[in-house]
Amino acid sequence: MKTLSLSALLLLVGSINAVAADPAEGKALYQSTCQTCHGESGGGDGPGIDDAILKPRAFALAAYKFDTDADWSRGTDADLANVIRNGPQTYGGSYLMPPWPGLSDEQINNLVAFIRTLEQPAQRAP
Repeated sequence: MKTLSLSALLLLVGSINAVAADPAEGKALYQSTCQTCHGESGGGDGPGIDDAILKPRAFALAAYKFDTDADWSRGTDADLANVIRNGPQTYGGSYLMPPWPGLSDEQINNLVAFIRTLEQPAQRAP
């Protein structure tokens, strides 16, 4: 009987869990949960924020504020997923965006994939 080394087993398990995110699925979720505040094109200009003092994040600028996993890099996919799941208030941000703990990992990954399509590199913040 052959046995797998620990590294081979970890590689196998990692490849089973690695599923490509679907931006189209993320778009549908974005439209129902995020668009009211963040806007149709991710400009932070949705109709639900007319009177808000704090404006939502403009995804088009890709100017992300939080390093939620302390990897010295702000706005990674993991950071976006953490803010979606836990809300920005958890990381010192606004209480106006609610956390979405009921979303599955797959839904959040799809949502992050769609948010990435809203980024406009020519407008990226330094």
